[in-house]
Amino acid sequence: MSWTCEIALRASSDGDADAVRDSRVAAQTWFVAGPRQALSALAGLASFDLYTPAQGPSHDPYNHDGAGPAMMLMLDFADRAQLAAAVTSGAIAAALGTLPVGIAVTGAAFERRFYPVGDDPRPAPLEAPFSYVVRYHRPADDEAAFIRNYLDTHPVTQARLPAIRSIMCYLPLDDLRVTDLATANYMIGNEVVFDDIAAFNGAMASPVRQELREHYHEFPRFTGANTHFPMTRTRLVG
Repeated sequence: MSWTCEIALRASSDGDADAVRDSRVAAQTWFVAGPRQALSALAGLASFDLYTPAQGPSHDPYNHDGAGPAMMLMLDFADRAQLAAAVTSGAIAAALGTLPVGIAVTGAAFERRFYPVGDDPRPAPLEAPFSYVVRYHRPADDEAAFIRNYLDTHPVTQARLPAIRSIMCYLPLDDLRVTDLATANYMIGNEVVFDDIAAFNGAMASPVRQELREHYHEFPRFTGANTHFPMTRTRLVG
């Protein structure tokens, strides 16, 4: 496992494609101008990944949630104490500084669990660049039962997706709120990783994807949103 803070930046404009595009460009300029270096200098930081919307057509037969956030900043820390210090001290919000116009931000702290893929019993590391980032939001009728069902059924099935490179589940640490950032109110997160978008599309066309859909229909009842975003990951630190 690892200890991770997610910072998600989204264009706050609705329905205007030009405004959303402009907001994303502004976010990229803002990030390079200051937050990238400031976040990279956080105490205890083990790795720092930048996620941006993947280019090219992705084909999940059941989910079409669009390109997703303008960017996601995934900060992984050496241990839980280092993560707690970063998120509760205000250091992350200070490193972000003033957000560009048209961008909204949320923060979340996680225990991130890695799972095996294929026939290898060892958890697979995060190395390939294409990620399908999934988040389930509260509420559920029985959140503990939902999480237990998800962890018991999804990663072990995802491990059989063709060409999959790594699998992670994200368990929110509700006692660690990111100071001065809005909460994302997640219930659980998941991420499946491939070499490229073509490999992902092939996996989504496989019988294993149908099995995962069957699991979805067997989840304990929940009424929160669930999102699925194809993204490209770039390792900045670590």
